[in-house]
Amino acid sequence: MKYRRFGKTNFNASEVSLGTWQLGSKWGDPFDEKDAQATLEAAYDAGVNFFDTADVYQDGESQRALAKFIKGKEDKVFISTKVGRRLNPHVASGYNKKNITKYVEDCLTNLDVDALDNVLLHCPPTEVFYNPEPFFTLDKLKKEGKIRNYGVSVEKVEEGMKALDFDISSVEIIYNMFRLRPTDNFFRMAKEHDVGIIARVPLASGLLSGKYTLDTKFGKNDHRTTNRKGEEFDAGETFSGVDFATGVKAASELKERLNAGDKLAQMALRYILMSDAVSTVIPGASKPEQIERNVIAADEPAFTPEQMEIVRDVYDKYIKNPVQYKW
Repeated sequence: MKYRRFGKTNFNASEVSLGTWQLGSKWGDPFDEKDAQATLEAAYDAGVNFFDTADVYQDGESQRALAKFIKGKEDKVFISTKVGRRLNPHVASGYNKKNITKYVEDCLTNLDVDALDNVLLHCPPTEVFYNPEPFFTLDKLKKEGKIRNYGVSVEKVEEGMKALDFDISSVEIIYNMFRLRPTDNFFRMAKEHDVGIIARVPLASGLLSGKYTLDTKFGKNDHRTTNRKGEEFDAGETFSGVDFATGVKAASELKERLNAGDKLAQMALRYILMSDAVSTVIPGASKPEQIERNVIAADEPAFTPEQMEIVRDVYDKYIKNPVQYKW
């Protein structure tokens, strides 16, 4: 495993880390504590020291599993946790001092720690980025010692740019072979502000594994079944906002032109790490055997200029319109 400085936090994060939305379960399936602990330990044994979670993941079970896992490892790992998506309805006015403070207190309880390493506002409505109250509340919680760093998880590039007006340490953003716009200006701006970048949805909900066909079926409660048009949350979270049939076709062309064989997923993760603005990439895993497939991406060969051009060409051909203009 290789490590990169995580912006102004100065923590050296594993290049390939672990996102815990799926921890101990597939999307929509019951949580399995045994699988969760085995997955976390497998990641740690492989050199992963950065874990991304949220208070809504499995209704707090993800955080509570991490609480058990980190005992005795507190000084060796970094937990980044998101807050805000427990709001119902999920509206800008809910991102106020009272709610944010309550969510942070609940995270402290769930993770069983005295201070949170990093707190991210969890993809709040765009209006929130123009309201200083949530960010001033996080400043206050930082001064009180309840959080050490804070930032935002965003849907849109513009939201990440606006967040740089505040004292953030990190931005979590969708970046992958099907979502290239962050490289246009945002990554440069983040580096200038010494803000760490967490690349999320790195495989476009599995499209970039190259294993899906038009006949692939997902579980009835899986967001890849229920959220294709944004029925439950932002459509950009599912397949990075790419139409499924288009994504299958684009992934197939990438697989062929890159001579990826059965390694398109690893190559997709390695592509993300080609940007020195990225601090860490957070593929998910629900079982320990999936960890090795993720972490070996850091050891894949660097992309050649020709391979980089292939990715851009496929993006321009299939994905750019309309994805780039929405997010």
